[in-house]
Amino acid sequence: MGGFFGAVSKRDVVLDVYFGVDYHSHLGTRRAGMVFCDGTGGFNKEIHSIENTPFRSRFDADVERFHGTSGIGCISDTDPQPLLVRSHHGTFAITTVGAINNADELIEEYFERGGAQFMAMSSGAVNSTELVAALINQRDDLVEGIMFAQEAVKGSLTLLVMTEDGIVFAARDRMGRLPVMIGRDTAGEGYCVSLESFVYHKLGYEDAYELGPGEIVRMTAEGFETEVTAGDKMKICAFLWVYYGYPNSNYEGMNVEVMRYRNGHIMARDEAMAGTLPEVDYVAGVPDSGTPHAIGYANESGATFARPFIKYTPTWSRSFMPSNQKVRDRIAEMKQIPVPELIRDKRLLLVDDSIVRGTQLANTVDFLYETGASEVHMRSACPPIMFSCPYLSFSRGKSDMDLIARRVVRELEGPAGDEHLDEYADSSTERGKCMLQRICEQLGFDSLGYQSLPGLLEAIGIDPEQVCTYCWDGRE
Repeated sequence: MGGFFGAVSKRDVVLDVYFGVDYHSHLGTRRAGMVFCDGTGGFNKEIHSIENTPFRSRFDADVERFHGTSGIGCISDTDPQPLLVRSHHGTFAITTVGAINNADELIEEYFERGGAQFMAMSSGAVNSTELVAALINQRDDLVEGIMFAQEAVKGSLTLLVMTEDGIVFAARDRMGRLPVMIGRDTAGEGYCVSLESFVYHKLGYEDAYELGPGEIVRMTAEGFETEVTAGDKMKICAFLWVYYGYPNSNYEGMNVEVMRYRNGHIMARDEAMAGTLPEVDYVAGVPDSGTPHAIGYANESGATFARPFIKYTPTWSRSFMPSNQKVRDRIAEMKQIPVPELIRDKRLLLVDDSIVRGTQLANTVDFLYETGASEVHMRSACPPIMFSCPYLSFSRGKSDMDLIARRVVRELEGPAGDEHLDEYADSSTERGKCMLQRICEQLGFDSLGYQSLPGLLEAIGIDPEQVCTYCWDGRE
């Protein structure tokens, strides 16, 4: 994944972009960068690794020397960016978010058209943002180039481009898989663009505009205008609400935290109707993103909400920072601090945002039983994940078989099970019950339940046809 923030104003925007990018730190853990210009052709740029140091610490010294009335920046889980590119369009800065599944094919086509080279990274791969820039440069102007790049990419492509005269172009993916929002400076001095709406609210901007799918907008200090109108088909990622969107943000008019409360409510409501609500002492969320789903579940079920363990984040805010898997697992374990009085001899029901590979959940269950829990029941706030995401790469898994639901289907029925994934995802079917039982056995739950896809879409509350559900049903 990743996130970006940009601003253009009559005043210096360095601090706006600095804090704006920092507020997207929940979306990426590898690289970050910022670039500024004052409209006279010069740029200030810096990129740092943030794998072991938070964004603010890495860029604090740079802020003092940066200046500019226009700027863009990013948090990235992929390649170093933003990049500065010199071409027949002039010099421009570019940052991208998305996934390019046909990169090798596009690179070969570029060479066949007479392209000479790309800068190779240490792995030999080409920086995906540099590839996008090369695609843009194959057209006569920037807007045509952005459209061409988005049409050429298989996956998704959302981006910002800043020209040497300080103009910022924002482009939302053709299917609108990520949100792109514009904020207006309440002092009337300029505009910003962001993936998260809460970010610019904290920086003194107000809601101005939300781009539609495929829309390209040109932004200056005086205002913004649409260069390419929005398409009529959208597939925004449901996981924005379920997991990686920040609680304070709104997408397509629907707040993240409100959706999560409603989602937990719907899960408990449907379980009560089916007669599968277990008797428990406490309902708890797996911190942090599972907590609001659990609050909704507890409120609807009538069970007491509690926090039987707390996540310790001052020193290890992200368990996946180190490259060594053993170290990551140990950090995940170290972060879970129990409240024994709320665990010992208690029946617990945990709600997590999702169950992907299941490794950390198994460790959590072991930890709770070791602390004295008498029962541990598990609920997932979304359906069983059956397919790896090809659009946003928010999961690090390289294969569908990394997903615990798919692994269990394969264990139960072999490759033939792939023909019945819809049944396995439905807990009311025999196949669905078998999958739940096997996962319970493997991870140590006393019971397991998943939110249904209709229930999840009801909680999101926008037209279901506009929501991407690929990771659950494989439908594009």
